Amino acid sequence: MTTLLVIAKEPRPGRVKTRLTPPFTPEEAAALAEASLADTLDVVARTPARRRVLVLEGTPGPWLPPGFDVVRQCAGGLDERLAAAFAGCEGPALLIGMDTPQVTPELLTVDFADCEAYFGPAEDGGFWALGLAEPDPSRLRGVPMSTPHTGTAQRARLTGLRVRDLPPLRDVDTARDAHLVARAAPGGRFAAALGRLAGVTR
Repeated sequence: MTTLLVIAKEPRPGRVKTRLTPPFTPEEAAALAEASLADTLDVVARTPARRRVLVLEGTPGPWLPPGFDVVRQCAGGLDERLAAAFAGCEGPALLIGMDTPQVTPELLTVDFADCEAYFGPAEDGGFWALGLAEPDPSRLRGVPMSTPHTGTAQRARLTGLRVRDLPPLRDVDTARDAHLVARAAPGGRFAAALGRLAGVTR
């Protein structure tokens, strides 16, 4: 079975989702981040897995469901932190972030029987999921993160592996992203939180 990794920041005002401000306040952006994280963790909790790990910057809160191991993020750039998350795994692992609350258990139920990697591109040019049958940290170290070409660079690191591509998803970075993602998953905590803040229920 696969280890499921979620890399996340504690949803504290001024520390998360800063691109949502404006139009939202730092407190509102943190509330949206918490809802996104809670939705994501709920989906991971409902997905069959060998182990579920939250790779966290900060301190766990009431949004953390049971059944997760919590591992502190290491120091360094995002590529180093992602690499370290994989380095702590034995056997196949799939990593996602906290920015795609529209994800589903079906998307996360992966099978490495006939492939060696999974790759989920994000619509902004990054990636929302990365799976490795053998969690080799060198596949991530040195990849330029948070650029329009991050996804292309990371996908190139999988050259030589049999890769299955997952459907593209939209990360929540901007207010426009937030509204589009809420429409894609109208029944979640994220959509409800956005509805309370922006007067949009659907």
